[in-house]
Amino acid sequence: MKVDVVLGLQWGDEGKGKIVDVLTPKYDVVARFQGGPNAGHSLEFGGNKYVLNTIPSGIFHEHCINIIGNGVVVDPVQLKKEIEKAETTGVNIRKNLYISEKAHVILPTHRLVDAASEAYKGVHKVGSTLRGISPTYQDKIGRSGLRIGDLIGKNFLSKYQTAVSNHKKLLDSLNYEYNLAEHEPAFFEAVEYLKQFKIVNSEYFVNQLISDGKKVLAEGAQGTLLDIDFGSYPFVTSSNTITGGACSGLGIAPQKINKVFGIFKAYCTRVGNGPFPTEQENETGELLRKLGHEFGATTGRPRRTGWLDLPGLKYAIMLNGVTDLICTKSDVLSGFEEVQVCDSYKIGSDISSQIPFDLLDETVIPQYKSFPGWKEDLTKIREYSQLPETFKTYIDYVEKQIEVPINIISVGPDREETIHKN
Repeated sequence: MKVDVVLGLQWGDEGKGKIVDVLTPKYDVVARFQGGPNAGHSLEFGGNKYVLNTIPSGIFHEHCINIIGNGVVVDPVQLKKEIEKAETTGVNIRKNLYISEKAHVILPTHRLVDAASEAYKGVHKVGSTLRGISPTYQDKIGRSGLRIGDLIGKNFLSKYQTAVSNHKKLLDSLNYEYNLAEHEPAFFEAVEYLKQFKIVNSEYFVNQLISDGKKVLAEGAQGTLLDIDFGSYPFVTSSNTITGGACSGLGIAPQKINKVFGIFKAYCTRVGNGPFPTEQENETGELLRKLGHEFGATTGRPRRTGWLDLPGLKYAIMLNGVTDLICTKSDVLSGFEEVQVCDSYKIGSDISSQIPFDLLDETVIPQYKSFPGWKEDLTKIREYSQLPETFKTYIDYVEKQIEVPINIISVGPDREETIHKN
């Protein structure tokens, strides 16, 4: 058996949580491979909405093993809260949740350093969620981080104190006022709480499951255009959000990757600062935000909105080796008189379909193709043939331009509001 991957193709918020939830019945294992509690994966079923930050989105299926991989950064306090909230639904978290001993730990001082760093940058801040993600990954790369396995090791306290001492020096250098004593009790309580869960050598565990014939779905967070290497740097996240991140974030070999499910919205959104060529800072953008309920699932911040960007989408498909496309939020576009798609950029006197080295350094003018809109409510439709012809014309154009089949179309947030096209 091989591993299928599901990930976002834009700046995150593409609806990955719902899609993983929809796909999970076909899999035995769902494994998160990067990111941390800066991600917010929303799932809706049975008339209720659930937001997961670190727990894989297959957790509400009783048959499914859920793994927090080594590439994830874990905040014990946030994970404890998340588990306790999920348990109110009756799901047996202790039975199905496994945590990699090599996943790095977000310390209270990581969150303080995150806030101090953003404050220091002022107008040049990158728009961090202030969850301590970047400082934790920095310590990981700097070989000074703590891992989940350290929490149960005999030298945990001394390692913790060394890390905190380093962070205090940095906070003092930034002249940042803080009160660590306010945060530590909840942290140590959460550390003790997590010790009751299955902490495993996840790379051996995952590969054994694959050898045993189990079907594994690797779940990504954020989106391709936020990748630390290939995103709109420096306005990116701190991990590799592309397919390759599944290999390093779970400890699986490249030849184990089978299908790659790429998810994109029928329009674009972005949270925080950074370039956004098709952004609509006008009434159209406000309407997209209102109809799409475009506010961060984790932070609550309003998302910037704009039309679909095909150069960005093609780039993401190339980087990830996408085999199957999934379009979400199609229902949001109902009621627009006109729907636009950017199919190229004008940069200087040239027309290009490639993303330049730095979008901020170039004057990028999106070149749009317009389509008649549709007024029909898509949320009740379950067959592709029943969709409005104007919508199908729009989707057919997108599919031809990106040269990868669109297999699933989401027409609402609930797991039932899904059309299987192919």
